[in-house]
Amino acid sequence: MAGARLLIQPVRDVAVVNFSDASILDALQVQQIGEELYDLVETRARRKVILDFSNVRFLSSAALGVLINLRKKADGIKGKVMLCCIRPEIHRVFKLTNLDKLFEIYDSEEKALNAFGVTTVG
Repeated sequence: MAGARLLIQPVRDVAVVNFSDASILDALQVQQIGEELYDLVETRARRKVILDFSNVRFLSSAALGVLINLRKKADGIKGKVMLCCIRPEIHRVFKLTNLDKLFEIYDSEEKALNAFGVTTVG
């Protein structure tokens, strides 16, 4: 997909998503990311999704809205979205908006995979 904003890597039955942009602020960019994430859950029916925020330094409130919608769509197919590797300044925003209660947040991709029952060793 040309201009893809996400790098999606399957690890067994889990889709691990990395963001190619450090700043997710622009409205069009947020919309494209939303479409790619929704496609993952709705069209490709991925029930286990990990969003890895290692590359992300800035996030707009519209991007937070996309995450909330993604969570609702995942709930609709009995799926689950987990987050990992969130920088402290973004984590504060998650706490202020209570998104830390809506999502399970792990400090590493490996821990998030383990929570889905996937071991990365051997």
